[in-house]
Amino acid sequence: MRVAYRTVAPLAATLGLAAAAWVVTVRQMHGMDMGVATQLGSFAFFVALWATMMAAMMLPGLVPAVLSRGRSTRPVRTVVPFVASYLVVWTLVGALLYALYRPHGTTTAGLVVIAAGLYEVTRLKQHCRRCCRAGTRSGLEFGLYCVGSSIGLMVMLVALGVMSVTWMLVIAALVCAQKLLPAKPAIDVPLALAIVVFGILIILAPGAVPGLMPPL
Repeated sequence: MRVAYRTVAPLAATLGLAAAAWVVTVRQMHGMDMGVATQLGSFAFFVALWATMMAAMMLPGLVPAVLSRGRSTRPVRTVVPFVASYLVVWTLVGALLYALYRPHGTTTAGLVVIAAGLYEVTRLKQHCRRCCRAGTRSGLEFGLYCVGSSIGLMVMLVALGVMSVTWMLVIAALVCAQKLLPAKPAIDVPLALAIVVFGILIILAPGAVPGLMPPL
């Protein structure tokens, strides 16, 4: 009974936090999506929103790591610092993105998407993805590996429209799948190619991508 509680409680708390984060994020982002011309608002607002976004997008893929730590004799003392330090890593990434981000054109967005597609097949990406699925000692280490694994997709989100709930859902699904499933070239290479082609489409025919440009 105790073992079941140690498994169910961390799982319910993690997924519950992710669900709550989705609700808050969708409400906060309402009316803010302007595609490539999206404004981020103040630093405090964006970092707080980004941290909530990361909880929504990343926590479902963190479930296996949370469950393995939840089986310890002190699940709360093990799981809470692990999840908190993991989210701190992603929050720091958001602060860096805020410093670098500028509203941009569709050509820039397309080039960033192409770069994200090419990153998917690099050795660094594959190494970080393996480590992101393996056992690590701390949430900080786990977070750093997961940043290395998912940074291309996250930068792609920022380029397409960081306040877009639609793109957030798409990227979250890809990130979660890559965390939970082993790497397979038969899937990963076509995905990377599709992202590159999508980037080319953005450059050549930006009007064909809904929501990419702000309404006139």
